[in-house]
Amino acid sequence: MAALPIASDDLVIEIGPGRGAMTALLAERARKVVAIEIDAAFVRELQVCFGRDTPVEIIHADVLGVDFAGLCRQEGAVQAFVFGNLPYYITSPILHHVFAQRESIRAMGLLMQREVADRLTAAPGSRDYGYLTVAAHLCSQPEIAFTVPPGAFSPPPKVESALVTFRMVEKFTHWPQETRQEFLTFVKRCFAQKRKNLLNNLAGAYSRSAIVQACEHIGKSATLRGEQLAIEDLAAVFQHLTGAR
Repeated sequence: MAALPIASDDLVIEIGPGRGAMTALLAERARKVVAIEIDAAFVRELQVCFGRDTPVEIIHADVLGVDFAGLCRQEGAVQAFVFGNLPYYITSPILHHVFAQRESIRAMGLLMQREVADRLTAAPGSRDYGYLTVAAHLCSQPEIAFTVPPGAFSPPPKVESALVTFRMVEKFTHWPQETRQEFLTFVKRCFAQKRKNLLNNLAGAYSRSAIVQACEHIGKSATLRGEQLAIEDLAAVFQHLTGAR
């Protein structure tokens, strides 16, 4: 818990509280915890455990359909701290959902499979660097706080987990939302086939001469792969190709 920068006046949105082990700890440190749980059986357990006299509200819902801005308004908060233990099979959709709600989030602490944590925090040039890395760094600064061995869970998973903390810091703040979405679509093309270079991955959307010119404009070769370009380089190629500013 010490790794989570939670303040006493924070609204905490907890994703997937399960039986509420972390919910109780979060409630000790925050003003209020809104726990979002999709499993009806867990919801019933949580409602018994956390009655009206506790600073915990249980919402039976799929987090992918929850409006964080609406929750913040309801609780009189400008932004919330988000915590969650993310199931592997739905980690990516949840990450995209919270990134889309970034204006309502002050910071996050998300427990996830170590493989995904490595992808989120990867540096350009590394094997783990890819679309998810860029999507995360477009609106935040993710860091691995610590790793968690399988034995810490019951039943134990087959893989190691990690707690990733996120400071919500946006890049390219002058871009409108439409441009940000276009950039993410562009980045997805850059990493469509990781063994292919930029020229081949982007050729279906732009002329080969335009791709070469855009890369040369920033002093890079179009024969580089997407993983070899920092987010600022990818943004510069994108702007040159699309005219976005």
